[in-house]
Amino acid sequence: MPKIDVDGIAIAYELLGREGDPAIALTPGGRFTMDVPGLREMAEELVRAGRRVLIYDRPNCGLSDACLRGASESEMQAEALSGLIRKLDLGPVVIAGGSGGSRVSLLAAARDPEICSHLAIWWISGDPIGLMQLATYYCGEAGTLASVGGMEAVLTATSWAENFQKSDQARAFIRAQDPDKFIEVMQRWAAAYVPSDISPVPGMTPRDFARLTMPTLVFRSGRSDLSHTRATSEWVHRLIPHSLMLDPPWEDNEWNYRSGQTMAGTDGHTLFRSWPRLVPQILEFLAG
Repeated sequence: MPKIDVDGIAIAYELLGREGDPAIALTPGGRFTMDVPGLREMAEELVRAGRRVLIYDRPNCGLSDACLRGASESEMQAEALSGLIRKLDLGPVVIAGGSGGSRVSLLAAARDPEICSHLAIWWISGDPIGLMQLATYYCGEAGTLASVGGMEAVLTATSWAENFQKSDQARAFIRAQDPDKFIEVMQRWAAAYVPSDISPVPGMTPRDFARLTMPTLVFRSGRSDLSHTRATSEWVHRLIPHSLMLDPPWEDNEWNYRSGQTMAGTDGHTLFRSWPRLVPQILEFLAG
């Protein structure tokens, strides 16, 4: 698996498709890797349609390095994405992602719009329940473990499990941290998820949304989805007045159903299994 240094962070990545084809950068949600079921299949569908696709492990995910920089984890990951696109000299690319990947995609496109030709996002996390879930899972668990058992205990954190399993650097890096300073980072990163009255997406200000002048596709979230609320997707659509909003090609309860299947553990990770079904609508949007 190739890796490339992006501002001192080793990022694992794959480029699928033919050199010279128009490129798309795909980012999954959670701290899931480029091998999470659904993502690679989506990339392969796009390759068959004549696209070159970048899939990668964000910092703190999979084979890539662990990193504790930045005002928030998502902002640090967005900087890594834009740096990766520039390091690979892919030129302006379609930036696309869902769930946590939608947040990273929005931040990357807003902070470095020159690298983004089009933006496509779905399952945008938002509203108090969804955002507090994120703060608890990604920051609260690790911070609490550090306070109880030091950095060795953090190595048991559920949310970091794949990174610790696959990356020697991640285990050594976390083990070497000072617990008090690590907790400070977790507190800072958790604070980024505090719901805002002026923006639906952590780290994105109204000025950031105004920088999104590229063609943008927003998929409307389901009414039953409390992790990525319909209100959040519609608010993002209003903040990007030229954006196109479409309903995704699945039932309203898609997120709840997939979450239940994953929690049952009978079929591995199932959260993103339906993502390849988005490809026809994305391609139609890009052709327009």
